[in-house]
Amino acid sequence: MDSLLIRGVRVVPLDGTAPDPSGTPVDVLVEDGTVTEVAPTLPRPPGGEQLEGGGRWVLPGLWDHHVHVRQWGLVRSRLDLSGARDADEAVDLVRRRLAEGNLPTSGVLTGWGHRPATWGRDPSTADLDAVAPDVPVVLISGDGHHGWLNSRAMDLLGAPRRDGVIAEAEWFAVYERLGGLPGAHDEAEAGVALALADAVALGVVGITDLEFGRPWAHWRDRVAEHLPALRARVGVYPEGLEEVLAAGVRTGDTIRATDGLVTMGPLKIISDGSLNTRTAWCCQPYADGASLAEPAGAPNLGGEELVDLLATARRAGLEVALHAIGDAAVHQALTAFGRTGARGGIEHAQLVAVEDLDRWRRLPVRASVQPAHLLDDRVVTEQCWPDRTDRTFTLRSFLDRGIEVVLGSDAPVSPLDPWLAAAAAVHRGPLDGENWHPEQALTPVEALAASVDGRRVRAGAPGDLVLLEDDPLGAPGATSPEQARRLRATRVSATVVAGTLIHGG
Repeated sequence: MDSLLIRGVRVVPLDGTAPDPSGTPVDVLVEDGTVTEVAPTLPRPPGGEQLEGGGRWVLPGLWDHHVHVRQWGLVRSRLDLSGARDADEAVDLVRRRLAEGNLPTSGVLTGWGHRPATWGRDPSTADLDAVAPDVPVVLISGDGHHGWLNSRAMDLLGAPRRDGVIAEAEWFAVYERLGGLPGAHDEAEAGVALALADAVALGVVGITDLEFGRPWAHWRDRVAEHLPALRARVGVYPEGLEEVLAAGVRTGDTIRATDGLVTMGPLKIISDGSLNTRTAWCCQPYADGASLAEPAGAPNLGGEELVDLLATARRAGLEVALHAIGDAAVHQALTAFGRTGARGGIEHAQLVAVEDLDRWRRLPVRASVQPAHLLDDRVVTEQCWPDRTDRTFTLRSFLDRGIEVVLGSDAPVSPLDPWLAAAAAVHRGPLDGENWHPEQALTPVEALAASVDGRRVRAGAPGDLVLLEDDPLGAPGATSPEQARRLRATRVSATVVAGTLIHGG
């Protein structure tokens, strides 16, 4: 029997219990991947491993419940456009990058991160053609919901001709073809290896990977290549659903040849767009939407089409991860969950009608939210939804109604960093700025509890643990900026998955 004894650690209480006033350290015994005992001064099993805790703090391993792992891995090699304040600045960054040379094997200059909702004018194809008439250029928005391409890139990727950005379903199809270019696979996987190493150093033991394509195949290769052995739940999109249905794989089933670390996750459905691309489907028009083709955004799927997909998922034993950002999209999602009895979560739920919160509480549906998005989206929220800001990122309203909340990053839209997500949930603004709608904030305990699987280090729990140099909760009575700073400054000293030390010591 494989075993690991972690000796002399203090448990971070995430289950509502008070901290042990004596601060007495305990030992945690993990055998064959499961915690079997938590008590002071446990005997070390013969032949087992031992990790000295030294009075450090321990909590269940952290999860990021929404990641696009290959896209996150590629961010390092893409031109950073996140700081561009208008189309001209973005084009200038492209010009300078082309002057440097050294394009990837594909020959395509790819950028990431621009957010044009607040720009004075919309980006155009002609802007990029002027500086890159011969090199394909693909600039991916910071929300991932549109691409800004020059004419050469449109020709190369078989994209529809547009005099501006290509958005939503048309863009997702183009993005898939971008990933099939020469050298793209190796470039992505090199980035993934670095990204996973960074994740485990932050105490992440598992991610829900909602990447396009066949992520289960990529995870088999990663396990075979001995990349950091964290857990993954892999999603499938409607385009790949037939393969999963034919295989009879249900949510929670182990993916073969992954050492038990990778399991089938949800059916991922994108039912509307995004705020920064101004395609999220809302009940009322955007305040600045008079010039938009769809001033209130629009659904990607009809109501009956969505119901059919959820009903199929339920019959197949698949949970559903249903992307819905605008309040009309959330309403449609709740209706589909209610009609079908499907289980799972609504991803993002950025804008929610108050009356829909009461509908939601009666359904077996999580709120899978990404608090760090509010740091990027505050300005555009106040521009596009100035009369609705009190209904955005309604974390407190979810919990107060008994709706389960799980946190994630949506990396690469925001960094894969659970401490950033927790801090943003606690203090809804920059650490040196005001708490935006503080009535919707979470406590540090609530934020961390939404970032782990299971709230207790106890017998029977998975042997997925994180050792911390600091108490992430701190003293009672701290202000929200102080609490958020403490969370952001937390130092992870060891990460354990299934009783195996995969980071630190």
